[in-house]
Amino acid sequence: MTDPSPAPPSVDPAPSVTVLDHPLVQHKLTRLRQATTSTAGFRRLTRELSLLMAYEATRDLKLEPVEIRTPLESMTGMMLSGKKLCFVSVLRAGNGILDGMLDLVPAARVGHIGLYRDPATLEPVEYYLKLPDDMQERLCIVVDPMLATGHSAVAAVTKLKQAGAREIVFVCMLCVPEGLATFHAAHPDVRIVTAAIDRGLDSHGYIRPGLGDAGDRLFGTK
Repeated sequence: MTDPSPAPPSVDPAPSVTVLDHPLVQHKLTRLRQATTSTAGFRRLTRELSLLMAYEATRDLKLEPVEIRTPLESMTGMMLSGKKLCFVSVLRAGNGILDGMLDLVPAARVGHIGLYRDPATLEPVEYYLKLPDDMQERLCIVVDPMLATGHSAVAAVTKLKQAGAREIVFVCMLCVPEGLATFHAAHPDVRIVTAAIDRGLDSHGYIRPGLGDAGDRLFGTK
């Protein structure tokens, strides 16, 4: 039977959740959701959407005054201060968001966490971890398209904290109330930036109405 997928109910996000309601964000997200969007189109839209989301995710970067000279005169400008930031992609689908964010901040350090969801237990299993040094001195932005059950997100952030990360933001295109509750129970100090809070999970742990499997749609696999 076809799921009618009615519009998700209104959800009041916690103070640590930022839902981006910018018209361009919502327009691109709707096009991502469409089943008729091609692999190339999905990849391009994900990159464009992640670039827009990066503006909000990097809002807490610290600035410092610097003296410069324009073609006309000297002035005091503002530039990023300190170790700046690190993007951490939750493999493999996180790489789709990572590309767009690196367009905005090409000098950022990059880490990768390999996790897959056990199909029986829905629990995350780690298979890869590679992070930059000095994590405690960087704003760490974790990117993963979906916050579904929340278990993989919790595991990824736990690994980062164990590596010394103290400032962490989690960025996803979609999330659901169940995933938010799981994540906030484990990491109430971590802010989430998302484009939408969907209705909920089905019996297989997939987001509804969602956009399908982000990794498969990004890379043309099934």
